[in-house]
Amino acid sequence: MDLDERWARRWTTRWKLTRDTTATYPVRDLNEVDVSRTLPVRRFTWRTDQYHRPGLEYMVSTSRHHGYESFEEECLLLVSDFAAGLREALSQPFRLRFYVGGKRVDHTPDYLLLTDSGPFVIDVRPAGRIHPEDELKFAATFEAALAAGWRYGVVTGWRRYVWDTVDALSAGRRPLTNVLDMHGQLCRAAAQGPLLLGDLVEQCSLPAVARAHVPHLLWRRELGVDLSEPYGDASLIRLAPVAPGSGRS
Repeated sequence: MDLDERWARRWTTRWKLTRDTTATYPVRDLNEVDVSRTLPVRRFTWRTDQYHRPGLEYMVSTSRHHGYESFEEECLLLVSDFAAGLREALSQPFRLRFYVGGKRVDHTPDYLLLTDSGPFVIDVRPAGRIHPEDELKFAATFEAALAAGWRYGVVTGWRRYVWDTVDALSAGRRPLTNVLDMHGQLCRAAAQGPLLLGDLVEQCSLPAVARAHVPHLLWRRELGVDLSEPYGDASLIRLAPVAPGSGRS
């Protein structure tokens, strides 16, 4: 890659501001872009003969649907929604133009996540499908993100059980009525110390109802569970730490 002393001026990013308007910013000025008001720089395509599976994923963190182009990207959106601190998820956020040996190369990252800890640029590509040209584009995107003080990562897969567990917990991600105070009963029981899921719900007045509320509390970070193990009655559930100034519902 051409990384001389002026590379941050020559490398550029193209953003879509409206349906018919685009703007170009050098990498050095990335922090001047109001990313929350931009549109995907390119659209997703749907065809009957395509191999990848596009669609829309609803995210509780943003209260709307977001586009994805593959099952792997759908997984990323769901896990990002589960992760604390997500404010916004922008698909196909910008087109990076960089130079290698004097030749121009373009790359569009898959997502820009706006989080409490700052912007996070992400590409999604299964490990077995990353080619040398992809590695070059990922390295260039890393340099651009680093220059802006943003984080960058490539999602190549998930550790065993993580996706299955998050998918199971997603059943409880939407608001849930707490008429019988199942939340309070579960949290008080969990406060006694880590308990197996089966034992935890049995300490509540209505175990069957309590079981339905556990995924909701896990999604909301009021209870905690080990994502590296299968989710079930043998899962060890603990009371999550309470941040200063926060309360439990």
